[in-house]
Amino acid sequence: LTSPCIIGADVCHLNLHKTFSIPHGGGGPGLGPICVKKHLAKHLPSHVVVEPSSKGPDPCGTVSAAPWGQAGIAAIPWMFCTMLGKQGVLDSARYSILNANYMKSRLEPHFDIAPTNKNNKCAHEFIMDFSDIRKKTGIVEEDIAKRLQDYGFHAPTMSWPVPHSLMIEPTESEDKAELDRFCDAMISIRKEIAKIESGEWTAENNPLKNAPHTQQEVCASEWKHPYTREEAAFPAPWLLQRGKFWPTVARVDNSLGDRKLKLRLEE
Repeated sequence: LTSPCIIGADVCHLNLHKTFSIPHGGGGPGLGPICVKKHLAKHLPSHVVVEPSSKGPDPCGTVSAAPWGQAGIAAIPWMFCTMLGKQGVLDSARYSILNANYMKSRLEPHFDIAPTNKNNKCAHEFIMDFSDIRKKTGIVEEDIAKRLQDYGFHAPTMSWPVPHSLMIEPTESEDKAELDRFCDAMISIRKEIAKIESGEWTAENNPLKNAPHTQQEVCASEWKHPYTREEAAFPAPWLLQRGKFWPTVARVDNSLGDRKLKLRLEE
């Protein structure tokens, strides 16, 4: 664990996600104060609508759309930290690091893990690199992310900050059973990739390239895949035991969707 004081930085943005309860998926919302040392305090920003009391005598201008950021978001970490207290916040950070290293130790025999520290330990997150899988099988990170939906998971951060990767951030909030369930899903997906490597499934028609599988597709009379409907929709035992969350749509063309916005459904 560290702190701005230990780091000794001149400027530090204290992002309130993860340890301080604000989610960071989907690009945000990111929020947090920007702290500076005394010799930079004179440059703290002002605002064109409301002048904050923290403004320095030689401000750098306006850096936020609102003078104090998103107050609605700031209230959540304040309540979270107040309820947890100092020890609770420390424990949250420690559990996050412990959970990430536990998952890393389970998954590194099956996937390439981006370099960590000299002790082969990570902080609160680790990165699974699929570059080698991509070269050997044509399976890309998006295929793995979509396949996770068939196992009942929303995929973690994809292709950032390392291309062709997933960044795993378990946080402190999941119990060991849930961490194991995710690891089991990823290990199962690696076995599916092995079937593509061996030629049992083709590189074009397999559960990863066709994921996610909708209820409408699985229940249809026609089935043109070399794998079974059960392998498509119920690849893990817990999906039958605890119920399944069905994806509402199958694979979409993300690049096309980014370029061509449609506001209505055309039958």
